Parts: sequence; C-alpha cells; structure tokens
Amino acid sequence: MKDSRRVFIKKVAAGSAGLAIGGTAFGFDARSYKNIIGANERIRIATIGVNSRGKSMGGTFAIQKNAEVACVCDVDERAIPKAIKTIMDAKQINTPTSEKDCRKVLDDKSIDAIYIATPDHWHAPLTIMGCKAGKHVYVEKPLSHNPREGEIAIAAARKYDRVVQMGAQRRSAPVLTQGINQLHNGIIGRVYMAKTWYTNTRKDNFLKPGPVPSWLDYNLWQGPAPHVPYKDGLIHYNWHWFWHWGTGEALNNGTHEVDVARWGLGVDFPIRVTSVGGRYHYKDDWETPDTQVITMDYPGRVSLMWECRSSNGRKIEGADRGIIFYGEKGSLDTGGDNYKVYDLDGKLINEVSSLISQDDLQGRNTASPSLGMDSLHVMDFLDAIRNNRRPNCDVELGYKSVVAMQLGNISWRVGHDLKIDPENGHIIGDTDARKLWGREYEKGWEPVV
Repeated sequence: MKDSRRVFIKKVAAGSAGLAIGGTAFGFDARSYKNIIGANERIRIATIGVNSRGKSMGGTFAIQKNAEVACVCDVDERAIPKAIKTIMDAKQINTPTSEKDCRKVLDDKSIDAIYIATPDHWHAPLTIMGCKAGKHVYVEKPLSHNPREGEIAIAAARKYDRVVQMGAQRRSAPVLTQGINQLHNGIIGRVYMAKTWYTNTRKDNFLKPGPVPSWLDYNLWQGPAPHVPYKDGLIHYNWHWFWHWGTGEALNNGTHEVDVARWGLGVDFPIRVTSVGGRYHYKDDWETPDTQVITMDYPGRVSLMWECRSSNGRKIEGADRGIIFYGEKGSLDTGGDNYKVYDLDGKLINEVSSLISQDDLQGRNTASPSLGMDSLHVMDFLDAIRNNRRPNCDVELGYKSVVAMQLGNISWRVGHDLKIDPENGHIIGDTDARKLWGREYEKGWEPVV
C-alpha cells in the first residue's frame, strides 16, 4: 500500500496556499473537491454503533460521491430507524438494510468498508475483525481500549492490507495542515512544548442495578469485555467513566488535541509519562478522573501536556479545548481548521481561518466547523481505498497518539511516573504498570490477527 498522506491534503489545500494575516487566501472551491476521487466504483459502507455519533456520521458518508451506506447496525433497536432517517435525509437513493449483530455485517461480501462508533472496548476488536473479513475500517477515536489491542489492530491492517483510518478529523483539515507545516518549517523556531486542554460541565453519575431494557441486547453490547450484570445509568454514555469499558476523558476527548500536538511536535513515543488528578468535583460512581493533568516527555527536549476539567467549564485562553505550541521565537495556537501565531511577548502576528464552505462539504446548512472536517476525513478515507494508499490518520499514526494518553491513564492508576521505551512506547520495568498494557476478554472474543 502506498504511504502518501500528503497527496490528498495537497489537493484540498491547493486553493488555500496564499494565506495572509486575517486568513485571506486564493480561491479554494470545495464544490470541485469531490472530483479528485478517481475511480467511479461505488463503495458500500456499513455503520456500526449508530446511537449518536454514528447516526450523524451516517449522513456524512451518505452524501459522498460514489459511496453508499448499505447497512446500519446497532444493539439498540431504537437507534436504527433514526440512523436510517438521517441517511435518507442526506438524499441517499437506496434505503440501508439493518442488523443487530456486527458479525453478520462482516459476513456480507457486498460490504466494502465499516464505520465504527461503538463504545471504546469494541473499537480495536471490531477493527481487527473487520480487517480479517476483508473490510476497510474507519474507527472513531480512540483506536483501542488498551495498548496491546492497538498493536494487534496495526498488525491486522498490515497483514490484510486494509485501509484503517482513525477518526482524528483534524488530520484532514487543510488550514491546520498548513499551520503544522509552518511549525515544521520554523515559523516559531524550535518547538519544544505543546499544551493541550479540555473543559466541560459534566454532572454526577450514579449507577444502580436494574433489568436489561427490552430494546437492548446487553450481552452483545458487552461483547469482548468480560460480562458483568447490567446497571441503569451506564448506557449509552456513562460507560466512558468506567475502566471496564471506557478510557476516561483522556481518550474520550484528549485524543483529538494530543494527536495534533504530537503531529506538530514531530514526535513518536515518549520517554517518560506522568499523571495527577482524581474524581474531585463529585463523590459518585466515576472511576476515571474528572480533573487530570498528563505530561509526556519526548526525546530531544520536548514536552506535551494535557489538562482536563470535566466538571468545571471555565475556558482556557477563551476556548473549551485547544492546543498551544511554544517555540524559541513565539507560539502558535490552534484547535480546529485555523491557527494564530504570536511572538515571544504574546503579540498576534498572523491569524489564518478556514475558508471551507460547510454548505458545499455537507450538502446542508450547518455552522459546525467539525462537520466540515468530518466530511474531509471521510473523503480522505474513501480516496485512500480507491488509490490503495495510507489515509491521513492511518492506524499507526492514531496508535502513537492513543498510546500516549493510555500511558497517562496507566500512570494515574498506579500512582507514579512511567519510564517508556521511545522505540515502541512500551513500559520499561514496572510490573504493576505493565499489567495494564492489555486486558482480559470474554471467552471466545479474544482479538487475534
């Protein structure tokens, strides 16, 4: 498979090369953008996990040229008709079929690719299963629930020569890509630190025993995770805050910013990781921190920091999430398809904003910049399939960002710094920490390439 992530981005960004203060640029016409896809063969996609994010992304896939959402799959029977409606509202001609069991989707030879928006404990196992079944895979972040299964997902993608794209859509944002290139070309000198953050006002969460709802196949929802009794309040979102299924705010939201930070810093695996924090705001059933700082030291005198406050929404630098790169000559701020450059005294030198038309990319009126980036990332995925190349956030790139945050969570759980091998990201020594590198699986669900 060709390893050329720049080909796609260059085509997107070609019209926005002449950027200046205020974000002015030469004419990028998003309406002509779809024409870059060479082959006309229709790609048939199955969306798996369509309760919320998956429902929205079904519409994004449905509007792509020469693509069709052929099947929607979810263990919650209530989610399926809503997902189909979103797809048909996007003006898809053919109505998708529906399925509860993802294994039956993988058995369907007419499906070319799968989109995964399941809970985290399903991400890597289903990616591996998809590759083995001959499907290309778009998997939402995080790539994996734990580092070991992320490594297996890479092995599966390479063994079966499948395109695997992680949903880090900022990797396909043209103006952000240009900003990262400016960093690499020395716009603020040697870049030695990136600060990233996320804030929110999440409420308390208590679980209680209860009967499994009639609309849910709970055994299938658990899938690869060792099966435990059902509790009210866990599904469909609060599983994020329990280690058995989720990865906390660090991977739920931090993955996005840390991926951009690692990209801008030009680093792979850290040499040291540490984390502090806790469940400070409420006393409830959360296992993961609501307040957390993860710091990562990389070779070459480079550091990356992520700060989170899940239950206190005060913004940092006027934003609820973002990235600041610090260098010898100044700093560069970003968070989406835009960036600002400051000198060492904090004076704004340049500001560049995205010129991508959301209406053109989405085929419908929207004010959300993230939707435009979603569409670009989906376009890149489909283009990578047609041209047999690595996508913008190939499985291996995604893994390097995800494992950094997973190491942060491991550090927090064991209560001390971790020493890391910069060649592969593995924990050096530290028997207790290494026990968290992988997990136990429900019998018969162990991921195997």
